[in-house]
Amino acid sequence: MNRNRSGSKMVSVSPADHPPSLPPQAPASGARRSGRGQKAAGVLVAALPTLAFLVANAVASLTAGLIAAATAAVAAFAWRLLRKEKLRQAVIGLAMVTVCATVAALTGEARGFFLVPALIPFVVLGVCLTSIAVKRPLTGMILNKVSGGPDDWRSVTPLRRVYTVSTWVCIAVNIVNAALQVIYYRGDEPVVLGIVHIATGPVFAAIVAGTIAFARRAMPARTAPAGP
Repeated sequence: MNRNRSGSKMVSVSPADHPPSLPPQAPASGARRSGRGQKAAGVLVAALPTLAFLVANAVASLTAGLIAAATAAVAAFAWRLLRKEKLRQAVIGLAMVTVCATVAALTGEARGFFLVPALIPFVVLGVCLTSIAVKRPLTGMILNKVSGGPDDWRSVTPLRRVYTVSTWVCIAVNIVNAALQVIYYRGDEPVVLGIVHIATGPVFAAIVAGTIAFARRAMPARTAPAGP
């Protein structure tokens, strides 16, 4: 106990009475909101070349649409690099727009921009059906490692069932997608084709998220190693 100059008593406080405060932690809800915002931005960036093409083609001409799509694709590529996303994803996005624009330029039709995307559902259907036939469901082959599943996931019945069901969901979605692509490509409806093309991104993102969530629930509990 000490006294100050005025004679009043001063109480000494030990560090144990008031332990150092911990730095504030960001709420988990804020992190989740940030994650959702990043995903939404990614979907928008992926759709940007298609949107740019549709608007410029409707307002001006096919040539203007192709220029707008190419400009948007380069901007999206730069955005992905700045965010340090995987280079493979950025290159695939840029290459896809390049192929679509080339086909549209060669055919001289706006719907030609969506010819290659219209063929993709048929390829995916073949791959999914084959993976089911050989008992190696496609979603398991792609997402098991991301989900944190064991290497022998095919021998874990609940886990294999999740991947099988989600692969069948992919098959159903691609059947609908393929049918829409054929109908509206034959009907020369580039705007509807563009909407369908853009919508497939969020749909498959939801399938991926759902598959990972259910796969993690289906995983066997890890037991701690026995002590000596």
